[in-house]
Amino acid sequence: MTNEIRRIFEAEAQAVLNIPVGDNYRQANDLIYQAVHVNKGKVVASGMGKAGQIALNIATTFSATGTPAVFLHPSDAQHGDLGVIQPNDILLLVSNSGKTLEILELYELAKRLGYNMKAIVITGNPDSELGHLADVTLSTGHPKEVCPLGLTPTTSTTVMTVIGDALVVTLMNRIGFTAGDYAKRHHGGYLGVKSRHAAQLDK
Repeated sequence: MTNEIRRIFEAEAQAVLNIPVGDNYRQANDLIYQAVHVNKGKVVASGMGKAGQIALNIATTFSATGTPAVFLHPSDAQHGDLGVIQPNDILLLVSNSGKTLEILELYELAKRLGYNMKAIVITGNPDSELGHLADVTLSTGHPKEVCPLGLTPTTSTTVMTVIGDALVVTLMNRIGFTAGDYAKRHHGGYLGVKSRHAAQLDK
């Protein structure tokens, strides 16, 4: 089993290294910065199933690091929660296939609000309908799942998470987010203590 575990780790690590990186990351950074830090909107992240869990993680990590964000479940959006969207917000949609019906419907519903929202899409299929609708598409490289059936989201969710981390960290660097800023947003637990200590050292 040790060899099998190592093979899984190596496959997922290689998938991360194979994520296509281009000017689209700068474009995504610019769109988020303009929407949130210039126009005072927020990131509205969404996805279904496992991709939705990744979108939720990205949203909460953005919020903890100085870029306000919320997770909007695409089904709940059809039952009133679409009202969380305001002018100057930006959509961050996560769909491995790029064909997720609920996400396509969310995109259309959000556009009907008339706010001229921009959309960033993280997907394994940039040539999909969702990929073409996006203002910026970030491809996962469509890695092969380590699931022996080739079905369960495993490697795909790993690379989606890493792409989210890249967006978060580049925004942190751009806005000059400090340990003191972090401490104000994360008071409790070990990280709260650590960030307050780091903020004192920075003074």
